Amino acid sequence: MKLSIVATLYQSAPYINEFHERASATARRLVGDDYEIVLVNDGSPDNSLDLAVKLTEQDSHVVVVDLSRNFGHHKAMMTGLAHAKGERVFLIDSDLEEEPEWLETFVQQMEQESCDVVYGIQERRKGSWFERWSGQWFYRFFKALTGLALPENVVTARLMTRRYVNALLRHEEREVFMAGLWYITGFDQRPYVIKKHNTSETTYTFRRKMSLLVNSVTSFSNTPLVSIFYIGISISLFALAYIAYLVTHWLFLAKPLAGWTSVMASIWLLGGMIISFIGVVGIYLSKIFSETKQRPYTIVRQIYAKQQD
Repeated sequence: MKLSIVATLYQSAPYINEFHERASATARRLVGDDYEIVLVNDGSPDNSLDLAVKLTEQDSHVVVVDLSRNFGHHKAMMTGLAHAKGERVFLIDSDLEEEPEWLETFVQQMEQESCDVVYGIQERRKGSWFERWSGQWFYRFFKALTGLALPENVVTARLMTRRYVNALLRHEEREVFMAGLWYITGFDQRPYVIKKHNTSETTYTFRRKMSLLVNSVTSFSNTPLVSIFYIGISISLFALAYIAYLVTHWLFLAKPLAGWTSVMASIWLLGGMIISFIGVVGIYLSKIFSETKQRPYTIVRQIYAKQQD
């Protein structure tokens, strides 16, 4: 099979039929009938699954992978890639904020530059000022804490060769952060500047972004653990200097110290730092706990597909 188009479904009912029509038309122009459209239902609460199953009855190119519950966007994407069979795989969101027609442009660039991946990046991040600001700082914090310079404002839409997809699927961690995995998999990756549309409200709230930041940093770097060591050394040196000051003050000045304020400040400061440090260590321990259990990151309930003649 020459081409696989992979998309996830979550509250996608208003867009799924148009997405199917546009993706199918684009695929036919490129490879004729030698393609498939893999739709992964990530526990969508609306009737996305019903609509997708109807498409399988009408179009033998459509394959629907129904997950047993909502596992998250990133894990659903990895599941879709695992079920894709094409020599080239086009990963895209189904909400039409990313145009299926970009596939043609991506194919042209891939052939001209002989690369393994063509991915979309936004020239200007969509959304409100807070969404743009939080997205910008996400990449800055990630780079500062991990040393990995991820492409900023990257979108889901990307065209990949089979060898790249096979290499990507070799990552087996339970906590999946796709942007990081895309980057560290390597190969020759080229950006293409696009303009993403705004058809729906983002599901990535500030709380989810913070959770994603913590998960991504702790998955790709041990910097927080190393930082704890250096902060502890710094506090110890400061404490030794302060002890020397107190001893000198007691020996030569012989004045009583009204140290209640400094004692309370020190207690609160050190107490807060100790608790936060234990929390950081706890996050890493929870990841080790999750990885050692080796649970599958998604569970497929059923696969719907029409047998081709």
